[in-house]
Amino acid sequence: MLPRLLISFVTVWLIIGLPLPIKSKSLLVNQQMSPPAWALMERELLRLNSEACELFANKYLDKKGYLLHVPRWGTLDGPDDAIETFHNWTLLHALGGSERVLELFKLALEGHLKQYSALRTVKTDLARHGAYHNEFITMSDWFHTGEGMRGFMFQGLSEPASKKLIKRMKRFTGFYINEDPKAPNYDPKHKIIRSLWNGSKGPLLKKATTYDWVGDPVVGRFHLLHSPHGTTKFLDFEKYYPKMLAHCSEYLDSVGDHPLNLASTNLALNSYMLTQEKKYLDWVVEYVDAWKKRTEINGGNIPTNIGLNGKIGGEFGGRWYKGTYGWNFTIFDGEIEKIAHRNTFSAGMWPGFGNAFLLTGNPAYINTLRRQISNLYAQKKLVRGQLMIPQMFGDPRGYQFTGQERWYHWTNNLFTDRLLEIYLWSMDRNDLKHLPKTGWLNYLEGGNPNYPEQTLQNDFKYIRNVILAIKNDPTTPKTRLADWLLSFNPAKTDNLVNLMLGGSLAGRIWTLHTRVRYFDPVNKRAGLPEDVATLVEKLTKDSLTLTLVNTNQIHPHEVIIQAGAYGEHLFNSVTVGNQEISIKKSSLLVRLDPGCGAQMVFNMKRYVNQPTLSAPWQ
Repeated sequence: MLPRLLISFVTVWLIIGLPLPIKSKSLLVNQQMSPPAWALMERELLRLNSEACELFANKYLDKKGYLLHVPRWGTLDGPDDAIETFHNWTLLHALGGSERVLELFKLALEGHLKQYSALRTVKTDLARHGAYHNEFITMSDWFHTGEGMRGFMFQGLSEPASKKLIKRMKRFTGFYINEDPKAPNYDPKHKIIRSLWNGSKGPLLKKATTYDWVGDPVVGRFHLLHSPHGTTKFLDFEKYYPKMLAHCSEYLDSVGDHPLNLASTNLALNSYMLTQEKKYLDWVVEYVDAWKKRTEINGGNIPTNIGLNGKIGGEFGGRWYKGTYGWNFTIFDGEIEKIAHRNTFSAGMWPGFGNAFLLTGNPAYINTLRRQISNLYAQKKLVRGQLMIPQMFGDPRGYQFTGQERWYHWTNNLFTDRLLEIYLWSMDRNDLKHLPKTGWLNYLEGGNPNYPEQTLQNDFKYIRNVILAIKNDPTTPKTRLADWLLSFNPAKTDNLVNLMLGGSLAGRIWTLHTRVRYFDPVNKRAGLPEDVATLVEKLTKDSLTLTLVNTNQIHPHEVIIQAGAYGEHLFNSVTVGNQEISIKKSSLLVRLDPGCGAQMVFNMKRYVNQPTLSAPWQ
């Protein structure tokens, strides 16, 4: 039964109309709750994550924010890897990590832009005058550009009013909506981004070279992680350099649009959420709709090349499956000396269509994704008793061949991460049919009540192992490349996003699709306040069940719960005990008395508000 004091508080606050510090309704929780194990572990993980990030920065960053390594141009160990090391630090802060984490990310970002803007190449023109122009990569593919921008894409969660952030995001978006005449990446007539290679200096409208992909050789011995030796052996870079060129010997076709470019919609989405300027929303919808139409025309299979004429397969005689990183990108990797199948159709499709869905709430975007996966499952077969689906289409002999086209390369990669994203967006029970009931999903479905504690324990183990690896790192600034440090990032946030926010970042998604997000109204910042822990326990199409607890037995705390990462959802009401309270807003202010907590069941409408990065008090 709801305590009488809670009912009284709500009545006085809401009916009498006392002035609220935020545009939220409010709720008092004064029911005692001993801190559950998951709550204590969650709070400790937020603290340890933050401390571990400081330890990493103290060792691998100098005072200017320069990463202590040998900087190089290239996609194997280049600028995207250098800043990707910090990919989830802004997210950690937005969950409730320390202020220092955000400060260190910004230090690393500013240092990175300066460090790589000063880089000069000889063998490729793409970085002859620096890897960055106007603080953005000169030209690259969005598989790699996106990797390097993950942390930046989440910076607005914590700093929605930052003038520097807004200025940068609008400038970067301008490279793709034709606001910079020196970067004509987008063709508004055919609604295409004109090349796989694009950026602040525009599109690459010719074949790339292996040097564009690999960059210049450098002097020294390094762990070359793309090599068969991986982390086990230092290799002489100059002697090994021909092998790196051989890695990319077939990565040359660049002209025309590719679904990877859909990831660029993250820039426009963030610009819209920062400014609410409609032109950004309009461009995302226009560009994604063009890809949606092409996919429908192509039988539900997303094409991996659109010619400069706007035609499907236009650069390859109508062969929709061609292009670097396309459906038929089966190549011989001369570095590992093996055949490699490198189709990346989903890496841009999912973030792009997900962004359009977030902006419009139109389920047609989900339908397109669902149909693409269904097309693959329609080709399923059992191989030695194991279900397999194809990953490739075209001539199975490889990219250089144009013979009989068919599905090929069956594997047990069943795209469960993509299926989970479809389900979380749609909440259609039919979308569960190919999803195994394991891990977090199994927990949401009522299985394994110990899952939160178990998975958080694994996160403790991860941090412990990474810190040990950092302390035992055999490299020096002169013997490490950018990609070496990717595995040393101590921040672990994926499970926290599951448990705290009711969302998933399992795939290559750089937008926070979640059921809720939290704010500290006292300190006016994103993330859970000190001592407060939360657990999302159940999700349905129109409801959310979570437990919120104040682990501090002495001091009260206030927290704002927002419906959706960007306020895109609406809380109709909340039920605590047997008492239902009307909300009809996108946020709720909760006051937690010392040592108190409650399970809350929210009735909600999803995707009914325009997404915004503005804090509830703005």
